[in-house]
Amino acid sequence: MEIEKSLYDNLQEFFGFDTFKGDQEAIITNILNKKDTFVIMPTGGGKSICYQLPALMSEGIAIVISPLIALMKNQVDQLRAFGGSDSIAHFLNSSLTKSEISRVKTDVTSGKTKLLYVAPESLAKEENFQFLKSINVSFVAVDEAHCISEWGHDFRPEYRKIRQVINGIDPNIPIIALTATATLKVQSDIRKNLQMNNATLFKSSFNRSNLYYEVRPKTNVVKEIVRFIKNHAGKTGIIYCLSRKKVEEIAEVLNINGIKALPYHAGLDAKTRADTQDKFLMENVEVIVATIAFGMGIDKPDVRYVIHHDIPKSMEGYYQETGRAGRDGGEGICVAFYSKKDIEKLTKFMKDKPVSEREIGTQILKEVIDYSESAVCRRKQILHYFGEKFDETGCNNMCDNCRAEKTYFDAEESLLSVLNFIKKEGPKFDDHHIINVLIGQNNQPISSYKHDTHPLFGSGKEEGVNYWNSLIRQAELAGFVKKDIDHYGLLQLTDLGGKYINNPYGIRFILNRPLESDNEDTAEDAAQGTGALDNELLKMLKDLRKKIAKQKSLPPFVIFQDPSLEEMCTHYPITTDEMKQIHGVGAGKALKFGGPFIALIKTYVEDNNIDRPQDMVVKSTANKSALKVSIIQNIDRKIGLEDIASSKGITYEDLLKEVESIVNSGTKLNIGYFVDEMIDQDRQDEVYDYFKSAEEDSIKAALSELGEEDYTYEDIQLMRIKFMSELGN
Repeated sequence: MEIEKSLYDNLQEFFGFDTFKGDQEAIITNILNKKDTFVIMPTGGGKSICYQLPALMSEGIAIVISPLIALMKNQVDQLRAFGGSDSIAHFLNSSLTKSEISRVKTDVTSGKTKLLYVAPESLAKEENFQFLKSINVSFVAVDEAHCISEWGHDFRPEYRKIRQVINGIDPNIPIIALTATATLKVQSDIRKNLQMNNATLFKSSFNRSNLYYEVRPKTNVVKEIVRFIKNHAGKTGIIYCLSRKKVEEIAEVLNINGIKALPYHAGLDAKTRADTQDKFLMENVEVIVATIAFGMGIDKPDVRYVIHHDIPKSMEGYYQETGRAGRDGGEGICVAFYSKKDIEKLTKFMKDKPVSEREIGTQILKEVIDYSESAVCRRKQILHYFGEKFDETGCNNMCDNCRAEKTYFDAEESLLSVLNFIKKEGPKFDDHHIINVLIGQNNQPISSYKHDTHPLFGSGKEEGVNYWNSLIRQAELAGFVKKDIDHYGLLQLTDLGGKYINNPYGIRFILNRPLESDNEDTAEDAAQGTGALDNELLKMLKDLRKKIAKQKSLPPFVIFQDPSLEEMCTHYPITTDEMKQIHGVGAGKALKFGGPFIALIKTYVEDNNIDRPQDMVVKSTANKSALKVSIIQNIDRKIGLEDIASSKGITYEDLLKEVESIVNSGTKLNIGYFVDEMIDQDRQDEVYDYFKSAEEDSIKAALSELGEEDYTYEDIQLMRIKFMSELGN
């Protein structure tokens, strides 16, 4: 009873809690009794306390092996805040200077430190190994233990050496291994590698009942994300992308749309990453756009949504990343965008890997595809993946599939065909092969097993691939067959499946809903709008443009060009800020000519009860913005346009297009110095007079009127830029 009393006293004293969550108390007692302990607990379940509290209560120092510097820093900061002393916890990793390392070692040796966080790479360094041998270690905690397994979503080869180092320090040190995601295969790898086969296993349910799961087809994904965030204004969220380039692009689009967002990926320096995390924790930024490197160790309980711009590579990764939402038990919305093209990209990434790794990767990815395409309760599928049975009625409509209308089909006859095939042919085939037999798809494996002569060959052609995918997926979820992921995803008949063959009964399955996608917009073309053109408004805007042009004695195209007016008719800008975001307008033109157009659109929207789109997106990416600024600066310094093009590594023609785009958006550029060198004054005056009275700004029409023998295309283009800059801006 003594241990129990001091447990609660210490829990209250160090962490301010008066009760334990779930298995925490049993886990801590097990560690205090010096027993090896294996903890599988979902994100937000309170894993950290499981080793922090016994470390504070034990003689000596606990070593915590952790894969990420950010995670260590976050936990050490929290412990110091709880414990009130800077020496109570330290970390030892590559981010420290020599003098900082020396201070850590002094504190550890003096007995002030109770927890020492170490990266697996630092653990194996000879000087650290010798130092750890000289101190009294209470136990070793291996956090994120799934990193040990090639079947885990985050395999780290350094993790495989941990046991070797511990044996060198003291083979009798108790170990606690902790992970938020582990299939049976990963659990077995962890036990074997850490030599802890007799460890007590504590496995909590993987069900996070407050999380809502949804998979959407990847269509107009940038607009969808902007719209989603605007509909959840004031809440914080994380967006995961597979590539650094996409992270930067999406972060910029969000900022352009008035959403405070920052990018986060391994390409940024450590200080920037730390600042970004702090800003997110302090709520100076609403959204973090990140590669999967972000979030491990970010203890922010009120993340309200997690969006996957790209489908993740594994169910473990997906579960852990979505697990960063709603850790306080409040709202947590998890939306993933799915596209066949993403799957093709992920498959291509695996092509260069060794055969065994590629086979593993393919099986892990196949689970993600089945999850995304299936119409069965998402929660049931996630929990099944982690070996947990779940009745979908317990989902309480907290996934898109449970909320959607379902198409059921009678599956008894088809299910018997599949189960009998597996029983007679043995557990040698995956679902792909079995479906090929059923739809009559002949290929090398089919003919080599003589399955092209099997009675089932082609018998299910009419039903189609989607039907058989639906059936086999649900046969697995219902426990009639088992997928052996270790061996290429081969399907085995279970005892339940054998019983069904002997005693069949009517059963209904749900047909998968096809996810149409692949019309993915980008930050570049998100501005172009997908709404139907409002022709009535377009006519009104053209009339207004004509009237203003007449008042100012300017051609209409100098005010706004046609593509800009057309975009106003799909986006309905009613403020100067929104007008600036229209393609080809920019700040200069919005201020100079925007007023009357904004007033007209505002009245039109009110009179016609128009529901305006809330996802204004501009055509600006980081690289383009930087290029434009550089061009403006070079022209201000009167550098020749050919020289600017050459220094920027672009063609002269492309440079002129950029210059034209800058001028058309309302920025004044004085290219007179360059035009004077290329075209004499009389010819300049002639082109100028032509454009003053022209109805359109077409170069082709100008050449036809002025004579192709006297002018080149480039002459007219340069003069048009000069004309637009001087009169329009």
